[in-house]
Parts: sequence; C-alpha cells; structure tokens
Amino acid sequence: MNGNNNILIIIFFSLFINFANAKNEKVQIGDLIQINLPGESTLNRTFQVDKRGRINLPEVGPIYILGYTEKQLQNNVTKALKTAFRDLSSLNVFISKQQILISLQGYIKSPGEYILPSNSDVQMAIHAAGGLRSGAQLDKMLLKRGSVKKYFNYKDFLDSGNTSQLPSLQSLDIIFIPASPLVGNIEQAFDSTKLADSGDSKDTRSAIKIFGEVNAPGSFAYKEDIDLIDILMRSGGVTRYASVEQIRIISNNSPKLFNLKSYLDSGNLNLLPALTPGTTIFVPKQEEEIKSGFNTVYVMGEVAHPGAYESKKGATFIDILANAGGPTRFAESRQIRIIKANQKIIRFDLTNYTEGLTDALPPIIYPGDSIFVPEKTDMNEKSWLKVAANRAVSIIGQVTRPGRIEWSDEMNLIDLLAHVGGPTDKADTTKIEIVTTDKKIHLFNLDSYMQNGASISDLPIISSGAIIRVHTLPQDPTNNKSQWIKQSSDASIYILGQVNSPGRYRFTKEMHFLDILSAADGPNKDADIHNIRVAHRDKSYSQVSKLNLALYFETGDENLLPSITMGDTIYIPEKNRNWLDKSKESTVRVLGAVNNPGRYMFNGSMTILDILAEAGGPSNTAYLEKISIINMSCCQNQSRTFNFIKFATTADIHQLPIVRSGDTIYVPDRTNRFLEKVRIGLENIARLTTTIALIGTL
Repeated sequence: MNGNNNILIIIFFSLFINFANAKNEKVQIGDLIQINLPGESTLNRTFQVDKRGRINLPEVGPIYILGYTEKQLQNNVTKALKTAFRDLSSLNVFISKQQILISLQGYIKSPGEYILPSNSDVQMAIHAAGGLRSGAQLDKMLLKRGSVKKYFNYKDFLDSGNTSQLPSLQSLDIIFIPASPLVGNIEQAFDSTKLADSGDSKDTRSAIKIFGEVNAPGSFAYKEDIDLIDILMRSGGVTRYASVEQIRIISNNSPKLFNLKSYLDSGNLNLLPALTPGTTIFVPKQEEEIKSGFNTVYVMGEVAHPGAYESKKGATFIDILANAGGPTRFAESRQIRIIKANQKIIRFDLTNYTEGLTDALPPIIYPGDSIFVPEKTDMNEKSWLKVAANRAVSIIGQVTRPGRIEWSDEMNLIDLLAHVGGPTDKADTTKIEIVTTDKKIHLFNLDSYMQNGASISDLPIISSGAIIRVHTLPQDPTNNKSQWIKQSSDASIYILGQVNSPGRYRFTKEMHFLDILSAADGPNKDADIHNIRVAHRDKSYSQVSKLNLALYFETGDENLLPSITMGDTIYIPEKNRNWLDKSKESTVRVLGAVNNPGRYMFNGSMTILDILAEAGGPSNTAYLEKISIINMSCCQNQSRTFNFIKFATTADIHQLPIVRSGDTIYVPDRTNRFLEKVRIGLENIARLTTTIALIGTL
C-alpha cells in the first residue's frame, strides 16, 4: 500500500509542476492568443503575435503583450477593451498555441519566414521550406540571433543522428544555408558525381586535358595505368564528325598522331600511346573533300553513308555496300541499280539474294561504277511516276489505300491486299475481279478461300500490269434505291409486307431466314407472324412455304424455319386484313347467337372458348346448352353438341370438344325454339287477360 501511495504522490506532483509551468508561460512572437467574449463575434477568435510583440484588436487597435504571463495578458487585454466595450465580465484571454517565427535564407528551395510549433528544430524548419537545394553546403550553416552568430555542422547530424549537433530555435531566429564552393557563379543543375566525371580536376598541372570532337571535353585527373580509351570514355566518346584516324596527343612536349580506327580494327594494345601527367589530347574534325579518280566507286541513294569510296582490288559489291553503312530502312533493296562506266545499267534484287530465293550472284564492281539504292515508294505519295508501268499492279475499289503498287513475282493476291491495308468494311469480298494483261476477267471469292483453309494453290495468278477491283456492298435500299443496280439478282433476296425495312438485300449461302429478317429490321407491329409465306424461285416448279414464326418462338424448333436462298421472296401479311384472304382450311366459322359472327384464324393451341372469345362471346339470347360443332376437317364429316352451362358449373376441360381448322361452330338462338315461342305466347295471353280485367273494373 505504501508503494502505491508513493506512486500516486509522484504522479500528482508531476501534474502540479506541469500545471505551474503552463501558468508561467510567457507570450512569444508567433503565439496564437485566444479571446472569448460571448456576444461579440469579432472577438471570439485567435490573434497572432506579430514581430513587434503586438496583437491587433478590433475597436481598440494594436496592444503590446510580448513577454506577458497569462495573468498579465488577461489584465492588459481587459484594460484595453474597456475603452470600447462595457460588459467584460465574461471575457477570457489565454495563450492558445505557442509558436515561433523563423526565417530561412540562402541555398534552400523556398526561402522565407515560417511559423512553426514551439518545439521545432532545424530539420523541421528546413522541411517547412521545401528542403535544401542541390549544391547546398551542409557543414557550415549559420544561425543568427540578433547580433549573435553561430555556425553548426548539419552534415554531422545527418551522419550520426545526434540532435545535440543542432542548435535550439527561438522566435526571430535566422538560418542561413550557404552554397557549396563547387557551385559556379552561373546557376545550373548541380550533380557532384557528374561534375567530377565531366572533367573536374583539382590539380590542373597534372590533369589530362581533352578537347575537340568529343561529347564532354574537359580536364581529368591523372591516374596511374590510365590509357587513352579511358579518357575518351570519360569524355563521352567521340562525336560523329571526329577524325579518329588523326587524333593528336601532346605528352612531355612531344606531339604524336594516333589512329583509333587501326587500334579498334586490330585490338593491339601496343598501338595505344603512353599518357603522362599534363598530357593534352585533341580530336580533330573530319575534313570534307571531294573524292574522285580512276579507283573510286560511287554509292548513292538510301544508304547510311553515301559518298565516293576507294575501290581496292578484290572488293565486291557487298563490301562496298557495307562500307557505305548498308541500305537504310527507307531503301528499296529490290531495285538496286548499278550504273557501269560504259553507261550500261544492271538491276539487282538484294532482298531475293539475302533470302536465298535466287541463284543470281551480285554484280562485279569496277572502278568508276556507281551504285544507286532508290527510295521505297511512299504509300501516301500520289506520284505514280515513282513506279514504272511494267512493274506495277493497279488495285481499285473498296480497299484502304487504292492505287498503283509495285509488283514482284513472289507476291500473291493476299500480299497485295495486305499491302494496301486490306478491304474496307464496305467491300464485297465474295466477287473480287482480276483483269489480267491478256484481257481475261477472273472472279475470286475471298470469303470462301479463307473458309476452305487459305491454300496458296487456290489463289489466282497475278502478274505486272494486272487490274484488281474490289466491289462495294449494296447500300441500305431504304436510303438509296439507285444502288440496287450494282447488285445482281442472283445474289439478292426480297422481303416484302409488314417489316420495318422491306426491300432487296444481299444474301449468301451462309445466311438463313432469321439473318434476312433481321436485316429488314424485323416484323412491324401490324405483322401477322402466324402466316408468313416464302416463294422459292430456285426450283423448276413453283413452290410456296408457310411459316408460323410465333410457333418457332414458342418452341425454338429450327425445323420450322424454311430453307431460303438467293432469288427467294419473303412475304409477311398484315394482321387485320380482309377475311377472304384467309383460306378456309386455316379458319373456323362461328355462326348464330354471337356478337361478331364470322371466320377466324385458328391454330392448334386454341380451344372453342378462344374462338367464342374472338367472336365477341355469345349474345343475350344464345342457347348455350345446345352449341353445335360441325367437324369437316378430319377423314369424315361429324357433328357434336356442347353444353356450355354444364361446363361452366364443373370447369371440366375434358368436356371441351375438339376443334380443328375448317370446323364450324353454331350457337342457336333461344327465341327460335318452339317451347320458347309457346312460353312467350302464354305470357302474352296472360298480359291481355289482366288488361281486360282492369278495363272492366274501371
């Protein structure tokens, strides 16, 4: 128990000390002072202490409070507010938040003044200013406090994490971050590693200096065992204009020439010159001169390095082309021309040669010959003069880039279509026309070719000078009727009647009935889908198929759909058409005492109740006990009677008579029965007797 009491005493004492310290807090520059005065919105907020130690109160103006305790603060603010406000009994003034005002200057990303929490250190102040700039000197930062200056080593803190290396901060302190001595007078991105690699050398007398046609000339520190290749690499290597065969080296006041190309060709280390402290290296620029003479071969056109080359004995076509850097990606390597000194022109297909598709050897090159590598024909270039007529194939119609295309015999129709971007979405790929140089026309079905495995042997033979036309698919017939003339009738199908877009449509063997119905935007709201007719024109005799599309949608039986082909006609009739248009075999007659007697369409799913409902139901005088059904649709005529009243009391569906297409339903009229006439006569006699009796009484 004594131990617990001691702990409680210690805790209480600590809380008392903290409370006492809080009460002894004094106002600093940057602190937030909270003033609460109920009913005054302008005073119920915080006020920051400015650099002069003042807060600016509404209706009163600035008052000095720097160094005041909270008690002194309460008294002075109350005294100042009494000049403008009467009731200050509920006034409460206290230090809301202690802060410090710090100024950061020098090599920092965002120099300026910053308000920080009172417990902030140098690292927090630097972070608030966005951090240090590249090139800041970390080991000699300066803290100014009034007239007192104090240097501190921020790098030691970063290396050790020892916070005692950093000075504490107070309001109005100034932190100055100097720039590193390695940063020059001109502002630039600073990277110490890159600066050293680009030639920074402290000892200029022993440094190796390199300039001329190198990417990063400069002064590099001398090291033992360093060679010229190391120096060239540190200077970023030579430029494309460097004369690598004439590098000049001055070492120990003795100039020498060095052939870098010879060293790279042989790899002989003995060719490398010895470097000493203070060596100077100069890489000159290539001299432009016109080379000509009896031993010169000229390479022109789309090669990496066109120009005049000295032809040595035994040099082949491939040697000279390789020395010129080879063909560029824009080169037409199939049409290389060698212009001989005697003005004779030889053509050479480098592509075939490199692919091993020809036995022809490269031409022999002699001094004075010229090699010309032409540019590829640009697909966007409309100048057809770039391709000779005897080397071109013309492709027109619905392809992405129609035009004249340079042709090679190893190409085929698929290569050509791919080269022009392929058919467009409007192309009729079932009838591609090919007109050969012998004026023969060949039709090619690209769709069938692809579906049959795309065998190369099935492709038509094409040669230079041929014309290929890709036809356009017919447009929507509802939008442009004139386009029908571009579509042959043997490739068309007709759909008429109650569809949203009747007309003449393109049809193939791969399509079926639902495809063409969808193409016509389907039946409209007036369509009678129970009685669709299809007239087949591909037969040697007339044939019409009937289709109950509603039954197909109910059952999903594909066998109900008719087989259709090019030339057929599909007709969808209207629902409310004249009953004479309906065959007697597809209707049921309803006669007698019904509201709407007549002929009605019938299908196998209907009953006598459905038919009576179609006819508007029985009339008020209908004799429902003796409804007659005359069956004329089966193998022999027969008749039966149906008692509707009895069925209504039992609801036994087995009592319903079978009704078929072609039957007749007769509902007799109750007033036509003999007994009914007798009953009506007796009623009339009774009325007459009663009337006579009344007259006699009167």
